[in-house]
Amino acid sequence: MIQVYTGNGKGKTTAALGLALRAAGAGLKVYIAQFAKGRACSELVALKKFKNVKAEQFGSCRFIRKISQQDKNSAKKGLQKVRSVLKSKKFSLVILDEINVSLNLGLLQLNDVLELIQKTPAATELILTGRNACKEIVELADLVSEIKDVKHYFEKGVTARKGIEY
Repeated sequence: MIQVYTGNGKGKTTAALGLALRAAGAGLKVYIAQFAKGRACSELVALKKFKNVKAEQFGSCRFIRKISQQDKNSAKKGLQKVRSVLKSKKFSLVILDEINVSLNLGLLQLNDVLELIQKTPAATELILTGRNACKEIVELADLVSEIKDVKHYFEKGVTARKGIEY
């Protein structure tokens, strides 16, 4: 199945990681590619404790405001790695965290991601996260959850907290 977690609310990556935890607990092999992310985060520390979970980042340690060639190269490297992972058929669950953001920023081409989705082995659960999922991706998906921001403590000036947001 192809699952998409999108919307402007907090919790898209968290939902995907919850699914990774469930799959790992069931003994399934999980691969997580984090696009447009490159800084240390608590979930990567925790995931290293699971022998059946592999997580990699394909981004920089900064928030992307202006796109660099390095940003594009990192995203393309990530997509190439995911192609290899899918082709290997070694992982039951593959998560493409913030892939939708990478598409919206122009780091990746939509046709490349659509081709990747279409070539996903039938036995592999593929999860795509990030705001503003393209309608073409939504149409291909078997499940789409839109996480809506109703209220957020960032509006009160609360900054990102270790163990909660990163």
